[in-house]
Amino acid sequence: MRKLLSLLMIVITLCCAGNNATAQGYVKLNGVYALAGVINPSVEFRLSKHSSFQTEFVYSPWQSIKDHPFHFGIFMNEYRFYINESFKGFYVAANAGMMAFKMSKPEIHNGKIGFQNRYCKGYGAMFGLAVGYEYKFAKRWLLDVFFGYSFMESRYNGYSMDGVIDMYPHRPEWKEPENPDPFNGSAEWLPNKFGLSIGILLFDPDKKK
Repeated sequence: MRKLLSLLMIVITLCCAGNNATAQGYVKLNGVYALAGVINPSVEFRLSKHSSFQTEFVYSPWQSIKDHPFHFGIFMNEYRFYINESFKGFYVAANAGMMAFKMSKPEIHNGKIGFQNRYCKGYGAMFGLAVGYEYKFAKRWLLDVFFGYSFMESRYNGYSMDGVIDMYPHRPEWKEPENPDPFNGSAEWLPNKFGLSIGILLFDPDKKK
């Protein structure tokens, strides 16, 4: 996770250095995730009148929730197209990201949200679409509400709660390998981002004109 955090800082630094002469940009934090103790900072730069580029990072520091691991990190890049103009109104977006995780998958049982009685440790990639709306208020501030859905491809080992590797991960009968395989894989469509971020103007080239 430390490597992912270091990578985030490098990307943000490069974005600032490469765009500060020409592009307006905002730095943002997802308030919804923050309420759950999950960190989701992002930096968005204008590319043109109707488009922008955003780099973001999601990090859950929780080693355990109700004795279930919930520790993960996601690094994502996103291209946004605004119907009106950049940083104003509705937009559609395409994104791609990578992730590393050690967590129990959430599930709903008897109407209550809980966790599977096992956990997985591995990595993956995602490719998705998102929709959102940005609203500017005051002079330097904006709100960004968004929701995204993606195709996720993951590779991981499964473990019982006592940390013993599950040598026989659950698969449909027709997918069972000839020999025991501790490394499992899955591909599925899932939400990959949602929230309400508050942003502050990081750089405004118009002030230098």
